[in-house]
Amino acid sequence: MAQPGQGTQPQRVDFDRVAVVPEPGDNCALVSRDLEAGTVVDFGGRGGLGEVRLPHRVMEGHRFVIAPIPDGAALLSWNTPFATALRDLVPGDYVCTEPVLEALAARKVPGLPAEPSALNVPLDPYQLDEQSLVLGEQVAPVQDRLSTFAGYRRSNGTVGTRNHVVIVGVTSRSGAFATELARRLATRFPADDHFDGVVAVAHTEAGEETRPNNADFVLAVLAGTLVHPNVGAVLLVDEPGAVITSKDVNYFMEQHGYPAVIAPCASFDRHGGFENDLAEAAEIVAPWLPQVQQARRTEQPTAKLAIALQCGGSDAFSGVTANPLAGAVGGEVIKRGGIACLAETDELIAAEGYVLKNVRTPEVARKFLDTVQSFKERVSWHGHTAEGNPSGGNIYRGLYNISLKSLGAARKLPREVRVDDVINYGELFPRPGYIFMDSPGNDLESVAGQVASGSTMIFFTTGNGSITNFPFVPTMKFVTTTERYRLLSHEMDVNAGRYLDGTDFDELTTETLQQTIKVASGERTAGEKAGHSQVSIWRNWKQTGPRQGISISIDGRIGRRLEELPADERDAELPGQPVEVAAGLSDALPPAPISQVQLYPADSGYATEQLALVLPTSLCSGQIAGRLADQAAAEDWTAGRTTRAVALPHTEGCGVSGGANITTYARTMVGYLAHRSVRLALLLEHGCEKTHNDFFSGELTAAGLDPGRFGWASIQLDGGIEASGRRVQDWFSDRAAGLGVPTREDRPLSDLSVALDARGPITDEAAAALARTAGWIVAAGGTVIIPTSSRLLTTPAFSDAAFGRAVTAPTIAHGQRPAAAGWHIMRMPGTDWLETATGLGASGAELALIHVVGGTLPGHRFLPVLQVSGDSDTVAAHGPDLDGVLHGGIDQQAGAALQVLADAASGRIRAKADLAGNVGFQLTRGLLGASM
Repeated sequence: MAQPGQGTQPQRVDFDRVAVVPEPGDNCALVSRDLEAGTVVDFGGRGGLGEVRLPHRVMEGHRFVIAPIPDGAALLSWNTPFATALRDLVPGDYVCTEPVLEALAARKVPGLPAEPSALNVPLDPYQLDEQSLVLGEQVAPVQDRLSTFAGYRRSNGTVGTRNHVVIVGVTSRSGAFATELARRLATRFPADDHFDGVVAVAHTEAGEETRPNNADFVLAVLAGTLVHPNVGAVLLVDEPGAVITSKDVNYFMEQHGYPAVIAPCASFDRHGGFENDLAEAAEIVAPWLPQVQQARRTEQPTAKLAIALQCGGSDAFSGVTANPLAGAVGGEVIKRGGIACLAETDELIAAEGYVLKNVRTPEVARKFLDTVQSFKERVSWHGHTAEGNPSGGNIYRGLYNISLKSLGAARKLPREVRVDDVINYGELFPRPGYIFMDSPGNDLESVAGQVASGSTMIFFTTGNGSITNFPFVPTMKFVTTTERYRLLSHEMDVNAGRYLDGTDFDELTTETLQQTIKVASGERTAGEKAGHSQVSIWRNWKQTGPRQGISISIDGRIGRRLEELPADERDAELPGQPVEVAAGLSDALPPAPISQVQLYPADSGYATEQLALVLPTSLCSGQIAGRLADQAAAEDWTAGRTTRAVALPHTEGCGVSGGANITTYARTMVGYLAHRSVRLALLLEHGCEKTHNDFFSGELTAAGLDPGRFGWASIQLDGGIEASGRRVQDWFSDRAAGLGVPTREDRPLSDLSVALDARGPITDEAAAALARTAGWIVAAGGTVIIPTSSRLLTTPAFSDAAFGRAVTAPTIAHGQRPAAAGWHIMRMPGTDWLETATGLGASGAELALIHVVGGTLPGHRFLPVLQVSGDSDTVAAHGPDLDGVLHGGIDQQAGAALQVLADAASGRIRAKADLAGNVGFQLTRGLLGASM
């Protein structure tokens, strides 16, 4: 094919039709569509320029130079430096840094330069000059027809935009129970004109065995839920042995001066079987419904609205269209006496000067900068800087670094609006006006804090088309460009891209304010119509101070490579060789009472199941993946070629620091894709995450797996939830058509890979029995994996019977596959049960056998969790949820445990937790992960 200048005419375009300059004085412009190398841009005399030929491809949302920039000089957007020229740059040069070229290369983008043209500016600390602070007035009040909306006035004077009954899991341990209870109650009590339905708040926090570092964040979100005006009634669900309970929530509220809870409210302590507890809890909630359904909307002042300003899946146009529009409408709400709340601390680093252009008092400015400094310090403890915030999707769509991302995010604060206060995560709003709340850049974690502070609506701006929604607060999604709005029209509410198309900004602001009043008055948002919502609380950060060998300077100038960090801290892989047991120990075992199980032939040996797996590549595609797996099971998309459809929704893949935690996460995800129980697997990306489909394609290739074995779908790029769902269904149906119906065969115990653990006190007899059960599998040539957090490893009766000595050193990292069969100990960087189970499943375990005392555990979506107990009190209280009861001597208990494993492996029984729907899935962030 001929190249420009070799027989073809280069494309000619007018600058004003293909480019945007954020502010006069900028020396870079961003393009509104892809421009190929050789394109001639007619500047029409702008800046004294005529026609300029582009030497390289410039992707939509990326920048090119529009004025000469000497080597070492600053590149400007919004008149703020975001990068430094690496050579003399001339108009038309493509602006690209090394991270940009790396990100685009991972996406296989052609036509790029070989070398970067610019270097990201360092994150120098902002120096406050209090003498130049503007202590201005807030925007002038307005009274007009948009000064009222139809809301639910509560007895304490607050006003809700919705009227929900909420079931709250106090910790991650009660999340599955809360979700299932809400589902059943929603079926009994459907939404109507005066009632918005029963929803669950199920999160991933406080599931550890000790009080987590983020306990106050968890308590703030739960407390804020109890007093939220959108909540007509609320039930808190406690689990036995949890480190945070509803009593802690009540104490937190007393200590922090929360108002009285006016909605019908109760706590429910899980104490028996899952089904019985569901029935008891439902009888608590059911009598509340008539009272909640009696509520009616009445005309209320717009001053009662509180708007959460949030962004996710941002692109280069976020700071030009969607963020300014959301900020302008928030300003209009403030003019009418309401609240607008900005958040995401790390996404304002490098934009401090803009945020502080107009503040109520010097104390507000100091508190904002103290909050930014605190965030930088905490991130540095984990070996990171805010420069790690932008996701792969951000960079792909033109946000090269945190400076550009922050400058665009800050446009949710209009120039004329004053910052009135700075509050902590989830702290109640102290006054009307414009409030900043401390939070990470992780969208969902930040939203949960804003809701807890009292936000009754959410403005969520997005460039890529994020589908985020919250369960009991309506989310209006603003998309940055008309093209993306058309692609995702079923998921988006506001087309802010109309501004680029020529619509007057003030006109667009008025229209969106009118739409806001309608939504506040009950009109359903796109997310509400789709029934899609998620909750994630600011996740626990393991490090609580600087650590030698890990921490870096606040400005990030002391960097180090991942392999230079301590191996345990970064969860580095281990040789994977099994534990050596004492000589003759296996020979001393009595014969196993069972020698065979019935398994399915698999690509790599034999397996207990043949699964259809839908794997979300980030938190935002998780709920959709779950829905698709449920639909695949109900409609039998694989025509009997798989035994079960499963999805693994989680909280990772975006909104988190890079480095070690991404390494562990990727290893874990690949472990599930390669699991021998998986027959068909498809990856479902949201589209803007750090760990998108292209990322995982690379990870699979690096692991020696053919990406062509797997299906691939994208919610954003395929055109939304419905369109991507059709793609997923078609792939499973087409791939299954070429497979045979799976049938079981008799196989020895050597084909089994089993996880083993104990939670709660365990007798020496029961510990020895479990060692014998597992010993039979190992002696036959199978694999048994125990987490380092297991009580079994600190019980001499177990260690002596299993290994002949005390053993605690790990043989494999979290989620790592063993190199050889035998006894293995998996490194576990925490005590959360679901995170532990997730690592065990990724390590290849097909079943988990857990001895429990004092209560049962949630099951796992992928890994069947078989729970047994020899404790009489546990059996009496939780017998219906146990898969086996151990009694008698060591031989009898060991035989009973092996029988449970054999029955489950052979498909004769299913784990009780699976049957009840008491299942979850949760990924560890390790010791170095931090929300960003």
